[in-house]
Amino acid sequence: MTMFEARPADSFGFKEVGYEKKDFVATVTIRRPQNYNAYSTPALRELAAAFTDASEDDGVAVIVFTGEGDRAFCTGGDVKEYEREYTSRPRDYWKYMGLFKAYIESILNNGKPTIARLNGMAVGGGNESLLACDLAVMAEHAYISQVGTSVGSVACGGATQWLPIVVGDKRAREILFLNERIPARKALDWGLVNRVVPSVTKEGVFIDGATDQQIALAKKGTDGYAIDLSRLDEEVEKLCAHLVDKFSECLRYTKQQVNFWKDLAWHSTAGHARDWLSIHYCSWEPIEGMSAFVEKRKPNYRGLRERAAAGKSSEFPWGAPKTSCPHCGAKNLPEDLAYCGACGVKL
Repeated sequence: MTMFEARPADSFGFKEVGYEKKDFVATVTIRRPQNYNAYSTPALRELAAAFTDASEDDGVAVIVFTGEGDRAFCTGGDVKEYEREYTSRPRDYWKYMGLFKAYIESILNNGKPTIARLNGMAVGGGNESLLACDLAVMAEHAYISQVGTSVGSVACGGATQWLPIVVGDKRAREILFLNERIPARKALDWGLVNRVVPSVTKEGVFIDGATDQQIALAKKGTDGYAIDLSRLDEEVEKLCAHLVDKFSECLRYTKQQVNFWKDLAWHSTAGHARDWLSIHYCSWEPIEGMSAFVEKRKPNYRGLRERAAAGKSSEFPWGAPKTSCPHCGAKNLPEDLAYCGACGVKL
């Protein structure tokens, strides 16, 4: 009898996460394909629970982390949820970041080699999830990108900390500042992943080195092109087999030692990031960026810059809360309002 009895994977009853354990391999799958496998607040709880269970189960030697379908590995946090829940209650975003931090650390600290199976795009927090993993195998049709500066956030949930370690300072800044897509072969060249495998087929035959056009046709399933993840699964299975046939304590301590720089960067900044991001959610930038995402329009980046250049507030949509109403005495009214929001008198 042990205090850490193994539990059947299906006993957890997860709703947004798939969890399986077989032949010394645990597989954790984000199952939100309708949202391109963006994790919701409940999904973060389930993910952390799955990784923690796999960590404590002596019948698990390797963990595979992936997403459902062939479009997305993970696209980070659910921006629609952010816009709906957290821009109106920034204090709750601090709580949310506690869940996210526990999730990331459940990957870092699980003591088992963790393989990211990139079945599709890894965007935003999806790339940060990839960076938290130990190894990565990428399907050729997938890509990687960060989007923080485009949507009113900062990628300090792992990307600002670990990209300089993984790809070098200048490439890290390029990824974080420009938010451009990094195709699979470039991701391999830059050291973001360990393997890239063909995933585009033409009438059932794999194309090694598929072009952007061929990838686009395969994603649509037209002109005989299709996405096939069988090679991805073969490569992941090979890595798992290699890792199962290693000594578990040596693997665990090797992971701990290799994590030194990741741990140093993470624990030096993650708490600060949690507090700053929750305060930043009071600002105009996330409101505009995430509203634009939900409304499917381009954010008004230059409008905010022009307001700041003109000496006006770029932090508050209707100006800083500095005005008082001479009629009713209401205070802390936005300075750009023409009328009092309390009594309606012209200011």
